[in-house]
Amino acid sequence: MRIRPSRRRRRTAPPPPAGPELAEHAWYVKGAELSRTGTLTMARRLPVLIGQVMRLAWGAARRDLVATVALNVVAGIFTAFGLLATTGVLTALLSAGPTPDRVRAAAPQLLLVGAAVTARAACAAAAQWAQSRLRPQVLRLVEERLYTLTTAIDLTAFDDAAFQDDLHRAKLRGVDSAPSMVDNAVDLLTAAVGVAAAAGALGVLHPLLLPLLLLTALPEGWAAVRAARLGYLTQLSLVETRRRGWILTDLMTGREHAAEVRSFTVRDFLLRRHAVVAAHIRDVLLGLARSQTVAQVHGDVLKGVATAFMYGALGALLWRGVMPLAVAGTAVLAIRAGQTSLIRLVYSLNRCYEDGLYFGDYTAFCENAERHLHARAAAPPPEGDGGLRGFREITADDVTFTYPDGDAPALHKVSVRLRRGEIVALVGENGSGKTTLAKILAGLYTPQEGAVHWDDVRAADLHPEVLRRAIAVVAQDHTHWPMTAAENVTMGDDLAAPGVREAVGRATAASGAADVVAALPHGLDTLLDKRFADGHELSGGQWQRLAAARGFYRDAPLLICDEPTAALDARAEHHLFEQMREHAVRHDRTVLLITHRLASVRHADRIYVLTGGRVTEQGTHRELMAEGGLYAELYGLQASAYRLDPAHDDAARPT
Repeated sequence: MRIRPSRRRRRTAPPPPAGPELAEHAWYVKGAELSRTGTLTMARRLPVLIGQVMRLAWGAARRDLVATVALNVVAGIFTAFGLLATTGVLTALLSAGPTPDRVRAAAPQLLLVGAAVTARAACAAAAQWAQSRLRPQVLRLVEERLYTLTTAIDLTAFDDAAFQDDLHRAKLRGVDSAPSMVDNAVDLLTAAVGVAAAAGALGVLHPLLLPLLLLTALPEGWAAVRAARLGYLTQLSLVETRRRGWILTDLMTGREHAAEVRSFTVRDFLLRRHAVVAAHIRDVLLGLARSQTVAQVHGDVLKGVATAFMYGALGALLWRGVMPLAVAGTAVLAIRAGQTSLIRLVYSLNRCYEDGLYFGDYTAFCENAERHLHARAAAPPPEGDGGLRGFREITADDVTFTYPDGDAPALHKVSVRLRRGEIVALVGENGSGKTTLAKILAGLYTPQEGAVHWDDVRAADLHPEVLRRAIAVVAQDHTHWPMTAAENVTMGDDLAAPGVREAVGRATAASGAADVVAALPHGLDTLLDKRFADGHELSGGQWQRLAAARGFYRDAPLLICDEPTAALDARAEHHLFEQMREHAVRHDRTVLLITHRLASVRHADRIYVLTGGRVTEQGTHRELMAEGGLYAELYGLQASAYRLDPAHDDAARPT
């Protein structure tokens, strides 16, 4: 990524650390395009950005926004009034006559100036209070919009590296930039009102002073916009690198990785990788500091020249007698006030534009996510189960699915059938597409070709929540929620509702987690996270039993179990599979089972064997064994481990 710190010299950032995760992506084109835009182009974009964030603030807290703007405008009016009243004070004090008489003549004007200053201070304080109320309300609204989208968008988006980068930028700086931009936009307004007040006073005193004051803003304004653009382009170029650095940081500081870091002595390796990433970030930021300093120095020099010219013009007007000394004194005060406001204006312009760039990332991500969000996912779900609880058959017909940026389909023309009350098993070697197919049947992925039907209803035509309420999933990589044991089972249901705790008890008994819960210090109310006070941690097998309890608790017509016994001992595994059979037979539920332990699928009503994303075999255990295909081979390999070797047994027998 190249950053252009000046028009004459092109500086190239140090190359990023090696690795495919740090390669350039399409969004770098956006940075290159911005690097070619000029100050005027950015000045034209700023009103659009301010308009976006002001609409956001209006939706978050319109009364506070109106109060902030109105009070700042009133404060500016009092500023202008105070400056003009100062002319009367100076005229009285500089007139001929005894000093006491001059002071008495100036007293009424002094009272007006004091009243104006007091009123301005009161309005500014009230405006600051209203402005401070805006920030948390805007932040809440921005976070709510982002999380509403990220929890509803199609799951395949999280498998897309470009989506991850866009989300990272929106989450990293975009969310925080919104309330910050509100603050800066209000500060920009406040400074603009101050400049307008000073400019209005100067215009009344002498028209020539007004353009001279405004001239001093141009150099610093250019420097501020230049620095903001350089900062944004640099941060844009570092998004992927920073993400890699945070991953390494998590590996070195996370509790879940600490054991393997020590067992495999990878400490030095991780430190070396982190040092490369950190050195790259350091070099890029040092280059940014140099470029921004150069731009700021140029702006300061030009501002100094403009200020000297302005004061020279004021002296010339006074020397030629064009304006009285009292007016000149007021003009000096107005110029100083105007320059102070100009400095604030330029600073706010700088911050507002820079925050606006990051806020633009946030709005672009949200707009893109909303375009890709399924229309039914955005609408509130209808009441009821859509008739899915009484389904007769679930079918997947010629389903083809390819992951984002995938070279080949993960599933190709796959067709399966699940009848009500059956246990259907998906088996195959790693990477054969079993979990992908399960996620499609669960409504988590949408196939590019083919369709899933619940009886005669297409799953794609159902509201996602209606479909997912009819499905319980025991995932292979289940989440260890940092909540209580009960909340890890109910997943959001009100524990105080009638019958909920009884249902939790039945689910934990069915999954074998009842003993796990009984051993916890506070039972179901034990917090399962050691990072918090009085938190407790479970073993892998205990977590797996609790995850299985989630599936039984939901009592959905379709239960999908993806490697549900990988961390269980033999006794717990046998108990869980017995409960699955009872769940299917006694409760007339359908179970989709994915497992590598083929002894557990012998009693399945139907077994599908997947190879390379295709169904290559199907049938009952007996039928597949008779075929002598992949299933029979894999089953034989597993079964051979349990057969006694007579020769080995005789050799091991003591004489």
